[in-house]
Amino acid sequence: MNETLERWHSRRAFILAVTGAAVGLGNIWRFPYMTGENGGSAFLLLYILFVVVLGLPMMMAEILIGRAGRRSPMQALAYLANEAGASPHWRWIGLFGALTVFFILSFYSVVSGWSIEYLVDAVNGGFVERTPAQIGSAFDAFLADPLRMTFNHTLFMLLTMSVVAAGVSNGLEKLNNVMMPLLYVILIVLGGYAVTTAGFGAAMAWLFTPNPAAIDLQVVLNAMGHAFFTLAVGACALMAYGAYMPEEQSLPRAVCAVALLDIAVALLSGIAIFSVVFTHGLDPTEGPGLMFVTLPIAFSELPGGQIWLGAFFLLLLVATWTSSINLAEPMVAMLIGAGWRRGRAALLIGALVWAVGLLSVLSFSTLADVHWIGEMNFFALVSTVPPDIFLPIGGLLIAIFAAWRMLPEAAASALGGPAAGFRLWRGVVRYVSIPLTAVVLLSSLI
Repeated sequence: MNETLERWHSRRAFILAVTGAAVGLGNIWRFPYMTGENGGSAFLLLYILFVVVLGLPMMMAEILIGRAGRRSPMQALAYLANEAGASPHWRWIGLFGALTVFFILSFYSVVSGWSIEYLVDAVNGGFVERTPAQIGSAFDAFLADPLRMTFNHTLFMLLTMSVVAAGVSNGLEKLNNVMMPLLYVILIVLGGYAVTTAGFGAAMAWLFTPNPAAIDLQVVLNAMGHAFFTLAVGACALMAYGAYMPEEQSLPRAVCAVALLDIAVALLSGIAIFSVVFTHGLDPTEGPGLMFVTLPIAFSELPGGQIWLGAFFLLLLVATWTSSINLAEPMVAMLIGAGWRRGRAALLIGALVWAVGLLSVLSFSTLADVHWIGEMNFFALVSTVPPDIFLPIGGLLIAIFAAWRMLPEAAASALGGPAAGFRLWRGVVRYVSIPLTAVVLLSSLI
């Protein structure tokens, strides 16, 4: 097993890359509608709590495994397990993470294709002078059109895998250096616009006024799952990036910076979206259609709404593009570790993800009445179970390996910093993060 040769060229490149993996649909599409469906501030406060108590320590655990192993996820786990005299079966965490992110990316690409469709419509004035009923029926018609859905899904996968095929330095790093700052500029502009709307106060109250009565087990589980999803913890993507991490970079500082940026994007997105929603007295619990039905209705009634709506969908496209690229990398890295050339590995992964994504495309038309678990069609299944269940399971297994099975000196060296900092991190992971994740997961299955 050869040590990974590629590296990020700078500390900034690593932070932008990890943030690119974390910031995407989870922050801009999923966070607002999950917040709406789960009691507003109740969900928000639990989400932030889980980011701090679970997300930060487990991000460190996943990245330090990659940094200590300097290999693809499966190879790094096998190498470190052998070094510690642990079971070689720990390497299968890498495969589980790859399968998890594989299914996530399959629906991710489909929803990201929606942003392409709506960005083009917004720029062309497609929502101007449309009634709410027309906008809602147009979204339903789009979902029911497998050809349009497939075209956008295909285009997005081509955009994604072409960058992955170019490599770490020439592909991922160059795109992140341009697109991530652009994402923040667009989001800040939209956040500034939200302050001027009549619904800004109501949105702030909805998001930040404590509402403990809305908390139940399902809300807790959803908040925990979303914290893992939005930070990309548990899928081994961060492990792959840890392998490329510069030797001199502080891992705790980098992770804290990523978590703060991730929460900031989610909050700014929520404030911007709910300000517009409340300005027009619309329903904040719209669900997945919040971005694609409620917002177009609201912006169609505003002066310059075409421009602002276009900015929203440009923001969504940039975020999902960078995120999908960073999610695809660990799967490609796994094949590279097995001897594949990067271009061929990217082509195979892209083709397989695209093919499975077709099941999500058809879930709104041909396969709409085909249920896989309970009342879930394929899209509902892959957009719920992998993010909310598989990611926490993966994060739990990664944390157990890093905190209990790795050689302490190897983990401490990869984490960096003073010995007291390592003891604090390991104590939090062992006695807070792991038990809390296990209890919530078990409670959801009982």
